[in-house]
Amino acid sequence: MRRREKTTSRATQSMPLLILLFIGFLLPEPSLSIRFRERISEVRPRESAPYQALNTAVFALGSFWRSEAVFGCLNGVVRTSVGYSGGSKTNPEYRSLGDHAECVQIEYDPGVISYRQLLEVFWFSHDSRQVFGQGPDVGSQYRSIIFTNGTDESRLAAISKEREQTRSKSSIVTTQFQSLDTFYPAESEHQKFELKRHPFLLQLIGNLPEEELELSSLASKLNSYAAELCPPRIQRHIDAKINDILRKGWPVLRDI
Repeated sequence: MRRREKTTSRATQSMPLLILLFIGFLLPEPSLSIRFRERISEVRPRESAPYQALNTAVFALGSFWRSEAVFGCLNGVVRTSVGYSGGSKTNPEYRSLGDHAECVQIEYDPGVISYRQLLEVFWFSHDSRQVFGQGPDVGSQYRSIIFTNGTDESRLAAISKEREQTRSKSSIVTTQFQSLDTFYPAESEHQKFELKRHPFLLQLIGNLPEEELELSSLASKLNSYAAELCPPRIQRHIDAKINDILRKGWPVLRDI
């Protein structure tokens, strides 16, 4: 049986007070948040550039419920989704993964955020020295992997791993590199998991059908917000937006 332990450490002031008064009885027990180091607490937009097609990055860094929330609120990240990759089993499922790992797929605008910046967030958001697990989640499905798609990504990943290893030589970075083969999307109940733990936030964006929710950029950001993983400035900005909606009579939240 797979282990998903939660710990209670979230401070209630991080969500707007009015939300807690209206829907406190709907909220599930909070869980421990991953925190970025100060220097990457917020990705600043780069200078404006002509439109570029979106790029895709895939990482495995423990439970994909939390991993998806790590990236969704970053400037330049358009959408996120969770799934399985890294193994040989065809069409893996949550209860039948085979040798796959739980992964997060990130679609991003390279004109706003670079692959190198995503790698920084990857390293700072999990323990790359823990073998086959993250915290209480133990098993090969939680192993640390960077999936690369081309020579340039492989080079940047190798450089970043060397840099990470120099931070401490007392233990070995266990992160693997794999060429991205097939990314199998996970079942719908695992997509935007942190957001779905907060029914009021789903209501605020209009209770989108599952297909729309999985593709929604707004849902990706709110998934991070629900997990308290947005950079502090953005977290406060969303708080203000929600409070404003409550004051004006509960219109649908269209953007952040």
